[in-house]
Amino acid sequence: MNRRINPDKCVACSTCVVQCPVAEVTSKFLGPRMLGPASERFRMLNSGEDDSLSYCANCKNCDISCPQGVEVSNINMLARAEYCRENRPSFRDWILAHGELEAKLVSYFPSFLVNFGMSNPISKLVLDMVGVSKKADLPKFASKQFPAMFKAYKQPENLTKTVVFYPGCFIKAYAPQTGIDLVWLLNKAGYRVESPEVFCCCGTPLYTNGFEADARKNAVKNLEEIAKWRKEGIPVLSLCPSCQLMFKSEIPAFFPELAEGMETTALGDAMEFILGCIDRGELDLSDADTTPLDIIYHAPCHLRAQGIGFPGLDILRRLPGIRAVNADAGCCGISGSYGFKKEKYDIGMAIGSKLFDTIKDSGIRQVATECGTCKVQIIHGTGNPCDHPLTILRQRLDKGV
Repeated sequence: MNRRINPDKCVACSTCVVQCPVAEVTSKFLGPRMLGPASERFRMLNSGEDDSLSYCANCKNCDISCPQGVEVSNINMLARAEYCRENRPSFRDWILAHGELEAKLVSYFPSFLVNFGMSNPISKLVLDMVGVSKKADLPKFASKQFPAMFKAYKQPENLTKTVVFYPGCFIKAYAPQTGIDLVWLLNKAGYRVESPEVFCCCGTPLYTNGFEADARKNAVKNLEEIAKWRKEGIPVLSLCPSCQLMFKSEIPAFFPELAEGMETTALGDAMEFILGCIDRGELDLSDADTTPLDIIYHAPCHLRAQGIGFPGLDILRRLPGIRAVNADAGCCGISGSYGFKKEKYDIGMAIGSKLFDTIKDSGIRQVATECGTCKVQIIHGTGNPCDHPLTILRQRLDKGV
């Protein structure tokens, strides 16, 4: 099947170049227009690949800004996948792409030992030698992963409505409490939560690092499970904007044969769903903690690319006592695993500098964002605490936390 995206809709206006955070800070990247639509015409003639393709962060800012609706980032990702079929990705890229597998392996050991093993100077030097920057702060594994926490969690017996939670690999391994916070809130709104263990990584880190076959296997498994719940009319929710975007736009582009006849948008935004619960009166905010709290909010690029607004920010602004400010300062620079790579760490930090300065200059200590790796990058770049908006919502409603 021809998986090419027609580049001829591009009118060479260069809007994407102006909005590209990578092109703004480094000359190593030719820019989204040149590496996307312009180079695609040469790829069709089998004329080879430009080395700067690997510098595309897949942040989607080119797609967001394109007035013609050209899927520039997907053109780049398809080209990268084609290149990696002939040129095996590095061991470093394998490590960064297969976090879910690594999480399964380390789950047999105490998390404090694993995290120390990853963060001590000797380990950082070894990782640096294989291409993971020793200057980067990698996410820490949780002491108990989400599947185990969810299995032990006791939901109320009298719930008549059901939703399904797709945790994704970041919630599973690094932020399971955020997933439990969602379960608590959905229970409070009257919904019983299912979270089948068959769900696996959405495939974003796999595909962007060149492991197309592994990403396809995961897509097949996830879509089959989602289809079961969809037939029953039960929504499937995610807390991760990147997971949501993978199902909404990337699986149809990367694996169109899988998306044919399937409603891949069935993976919904959990914050949008919670906002609906508030609007319907299922979740009451009137008894929330009213202690004054200022929050500065960062909208992840992959959330902005979906065009659904900022439901997390909307929820924060509805909470009594909270003043929530939109940072509106562009990309944080991490782009999944991009900013952890040795040759891209400084690029990622340069991209994120505007956001870091905005947060520091605001004088606001508490930061909120939906993306797990954005959270890691913000903490690394500012030293400020950063939480998912949903966690802040649960803290305001559950005074026993």
